[in-house]
Amino acid sequence: MADLILHDVGLRDGLQIERSVVPTATKVAWAAQLITSGIDMIQLGSFVHREKVPQMADTDEVFAVFRGAPVPPVLTGLVLNEKGLERALACGVSYVCMGVSASETHSTKNTGMTIAEAQQRIVATALAAKAAGASVQVSVQSAFGCGFEGEVPEARVLDIVRRFVDAGLHVVSLADTAGHATPDRVERLFTAVRAIDPAVECACHFHDTYGLGLANCAAAMRVGVKYYEAAFAGIGGCPFTKVSAGNVCTDDLLHMWHRMGLRTDIAIAPILAVSQGAADVLGRPLPGHVYKTGPLS
Repeated sequence: MADLILHDVGLRDGLQIERSVVPTATKVAWAAQLITSGIDMIQLGSFVHREKVPQMADTDEVFAVFRGAPVPPVLTGLVLNEKGLERALACGVSYVCMGVSASETHSTKNTGMTIAEAQQRIVATALAAKAAGASVQVSVQSAFGCGFEGEVPEARVLDIVRRFVDAGLHVVSLADTAGHATPDRVERLFTAVRAIDPAVECACHFHDTYGLGLANCAAAMRVGVKYYEAAFAGIGGCPFTKVSAGNVCTDDLLHMWHRMGLRTDIAIAPILAVSQGAADVLGRPLPGHVYKTGPLS
């Protein structure tokens, strides 16, 4: 439990689906406030096509503000291909995230490629990132189900993981893009991943589409998952899935940990302030709970 790592992805996965573009200065202010919490990792944005995902058009500018910062947290960026990696490395990004969907339909909608084509490209890109000195996390998206296809065979997910591990990629995330995960399946699938190679460091990325986000995080904790991706105020969602819903809420997950006596070194107040600010800027109540109720001491 002491090895739990909290990775806020609100500035990327949280904002990518929003119709209104959040100003760069606001993103920078939110990132600076998150940093004061002592959180482990913050995903500042994604290096994707600026016109297709206008919310991420200023990712290079956001990273430029924090480039060379001498203190934690780790600042991460999402890349989808070689061109995105070039931009990330030019911005000095030291930790890159990339993934492959286990759903053929989602893969085609998200990348225009089949699973096999996407994995070949992502593995090559990941190895190029490592060769350039960056740390790399690879993910299996739609690992617990697909809004278009429904059930995703666990064997297919594990085949993708094996390909990653065989290529020497050992930080592996299972992403519940469609929010179909259940605690029993979370435990089973992550246990199977660890059986492939005990040296794999597991990460999880859950969406709260059907209200099971925190329950799935608790299940991941039981089987030794290390990295937890979440978004302030529970915002976000994949624009390329059938039913889009927010991420597990960073504030709520951290509040649960605090109530369990875990990761009390991360301050919750700055994260709650970001969540309230996001609700104000976006002009609506957001899915998170604790920023509305206040934390229990």
